[in-house]
Amino acid sequence: MDATTYTFARAHLAETMEKVCDNHEPVIITKNRDRHVHAVVMISLEDYQALEETAYLLKNPALCSRHINN
Repeated sequence: MDATTYTFARAHLAETMEKVCDNHEPVIITKNRDRHVHAVVMISLEDYQALEETAYLLKNPALCSRHINN
């Protein structure tokens, strides 16, 4: 997973978004503030929705076993 600074991501937002969406690879964006590092992850909507669906399926044992056995 790539990492970049807030300043770079802000200056190159369109490029960063395209890279994340095209490559299906999240990017960590960091910013130093008051001697603390704040970090977020930029992920494509498609990949986020896939993670949400997977989490939902894993919460339900019946759905989980049905999908694993298929």
